[in-house]
Amino acid sequence: MALLGFLTIAVLLFLIMTKKLSTILALILVPTVFALLGGAGAKVGTFIVNGIKNISPTGTMFIFAVLFFGILTDAGMFDPVINGILKTVGRDPLKVTIASAVLAMLVHLDGSGVVTFSITVPAMLPLFEELRMDKRVLACVVALAAGTMNIVPWGGPTLRAATSLNLPITTVYNPVLVPQLAGLVCVLAIAYMLGMKERKRLGVTAQGGGVVERSLTESEKKLRRPHLFWFNVIVTVVALVALIKAWQTPTVVFMIAFAITLLVNYPNPKMQAERINAHAQAALLMASVLFAAGAFTGIMKDSKMLEAMTKFAVSAIPKGLGAHLPLIVGIFAMPLSLVFDPDSYYFGVLPVLASTVQGFGVEGVQVARASILGQMTVGFPLSPLTPATLLLIGLCGIDLGDHQRFSFKWAWLTSLVALVVALILGVISV
Repeated sequence: MALLGFLTIAVLLFLIMTKKLSTILALILVPTVFALLGGAGAKVGTFIVNGIKNISPTGTMFIFAVLFFGILTDAGMFDPVINGILKTVGRDPLKVTIASAVLAMLVHLDGSGVVTFSITVPAMLPLFEELRMDKRVLACVVALAAGTMNIVPWGGPTLRAATSLNLPITTVYNPVLVPQLAGLVCVLAIAYMLGMKERKRLGVTAQGGGVVERSLTESEKKLRRPHLFWFNVIVTVVALVALIKAWQTPTVVFMIAFAITLLVNYPNPKMQAERINAHAQAALLMASVLFAAGAFTGIMKDSKMLEAMTKFAVSAIPKGLGAHLPLIVGIFAMPLSLVFDPDSYYFGVLPVLASTVQGFGVEGVQVARASILGQMTVGFPLSPLTPATLLLIGLCGIDLGDHQRFSFKWAWLTSLVALVVALILGVISV
């Protein structure tokens, strides 16, 4: 079962990243085939249904989130923000790229990838399109910024790490604060470099960039509702606060927010239908990917392939490497995000790894610290196992394989920079 599990992951990533198969088909067919080879039989259907049940709240949330932010864009709520940023950064791709990273860092203070991507991408994407910049750059810098910020103590991975090892959150997080800051500096450096490349590709100079003058088409002008700007802002703020404070589930928040904004901005039923149809394709496509991902995770968990992979990985560690396990985990923490979802890793793999290193005289908390420097932090916005990744690429309008090929090396570099600083400070022993 462990072999089948590793083959499933390897084949899946190969097919997606090389574009041999669409993401939806790969997520459904690959685990199904390997589960059948493992003797699952008719139970595969149950595995798929269980996985879809777990992902269904996220899928419905995504559909209404896309519709909600689509209506806000149509109504022109983001126009003042975009125009303000354009006046500041002008036509300089370098400034636009860095501004995207900084905005994502600030927004991700709440620790939610969904909120971060839902705010940052709609605000910055029109600038990238206006300047004809590579949208992979936007997805990359936003992903790196959100991922590195996800190490915060209220972030999901850090909370899981502390909970699974029954440790105070400060014991796990406080020593990695400086490495996290180093990672954020690395993100800004990467944004600077990518921005410089875009500046060169587009033939724009820092001095001659000028100010971008946005021009709307006649159809876009007819959809704008400038007199409802503050109403839309208030609805958006209330919705985001409700998300952060968990007043209601994200699905309920976006459903209600969408219904209110659509009704107020476009009270005519015919126009309502037109606005829904305008954004339905993007919503349905990415929702399909989400439900396919649910089928994938359901099969991997219920078939016991994931559990077998964990046991095999631990048993395969040579005794001579046991004391160096925190370093090894830190090196591969970010790529592990492509293999293990956060719950499986932090509640399944981490406790076993921690107990293993303790047998070699090393504190188990070091494995936890090494893990959060990449696993489902820097790595979460690239993993097909996290719905937020699919939200990011859906909003940016790019393919998952393109996003992974473009961003993987930069994400791993950011994680390794944080790891090196942690080693220098003695947070993780060699």
